[in-house]
Amino acid sequence: MKDILETFENPQKKDDYLIKMDIPEFTCICPLTSQPDFAEFYLEYVPDKLCVELKSLKLYMGSYRDIGAFHEDITNKIFNHLFTLIKPRFMKINAHWKVRGGITTYVEIKKKKNGWKNTNLI
Repeated sequence: MKDILETFENPQKKDDYLIKMDIPEFTCICPLTSQPDFAEFYLEYVPDKLCVELKSLKLYMGSYRDIGAFHEDITNKIFNHLFTLIKPRFMKINAHWKVRGGITTYVEIKKKKNGWKNTNLI
């Protein structure tokens, strides 16, 4: 799965800037009921040397369609794959899991690179 992800060199390495992405059509399978789960992911990151390539991100997110996993686990996996791949100065993922059994779940994860000084972008 994570092998699908590709990168390109950050064209503005010396400057901090925030990239925001909305991934509105995420689907996976509930491991208990085998029913589909739907989520909207919001990704924000301040790149360092690399950026994630959009088509590969789309294919990567789509590769979860038939995978059974809990909301918390899959959100953390996605975050860790992306953070490990591009090693950004800062990254945050918000996952908005649609209603199941009358409950909407939100999972947020954020992390900054050691030594990075926030430049009021986040």
